[in-house]
Amino acid sequence: MDITYSLAGGFVGFLVGMTGVGGGSLMAPLLIILFGFNPAVAIGTDLWFAAITKTVGGAIHHKLGSPDWQVVKRLALGSIPAAIVTVIWLANAHQGRLQSDLLMSLLGGALLVTAVLILAKQRITAPLRKFHKMVTPATLRRQLVVTVGGGVVVGVLVTLTSVGAGALVAVLLALTYPLRLSAKTIVGTDIIHAVPLTLVAAVGHSWLGNVDKWLLASLLVGSIPGIVVGSLVAGKVNDALVRYALAAMLVVSAVKMICS
Repeated sequence: MDITYSLAGGFVGFLVGMTGVGGGSLMAPLLIILFGFNPAVAIGTDLWFAAITKTVGGAIHHKLGSPDWQVVKRLALGSIPAAIVTVIWLANAHQGRLQSDLLMSLLGGALLVTAVLILAKQRITAPLRKFHKMVTPATLRRQLVVTVGGGVVVGVLVTLTSVGAGALVAVLLALTYPLRLSAKTIVGTDIIHAVPLTLVAAVGHSWLGNVDKWLLASLLVGSIPGIVVGSLVAGKVNDALVRYALAAMLVVSAVKMICS
């Protein structure tokens, strides 16, 4: 057990509980850049970290009544099968893990995309409210297709990099359901959906041998109280300040990943 890992877990857990973002986006880069873990092991361990911490955060958001369960089911319909197929592909085509250089590039690219989406979400989603005032059967069909299709993309990305279950889903939901889902509901729905997705991906990475159990235990010691506190203060902290700070951390991490 290492107190430094526990402090890192508490910091990331707090961000996950408060924003629904930060699990894979911050923990995997921290483990690789700051602590020097192999990228595949960092990603596999991070997936278990995300699955367990988001289960705690999801329980709190469920108690507060924030998730939209229909949207959760739509996302999972695409993401869970995609995660399973990706794990099988890794096992058969890459002996359980991609090359470290490729993983670093994929992770860096995912972090950059996440940072851009975090900053641009409001500007992208605000104009869409005008087009969703009249909900028609065609609109509902598009929402279903986009949500399931987006779930497929997120399932693959999360399984490969552990990034995407938070920020990418949050932006997808804000774009697809600008009137139906409030900011609080998006966070709750995002976290609830991430639980089965990250669990399936984490079990897959355990099967592939990409998990450090002692590291995971150290991270969880700090993350559980962190995500409880973060979930309770969700919506009470300046959203713009949090977004800018989180995006800046992601950009720095992404540049280090890509240039290493």
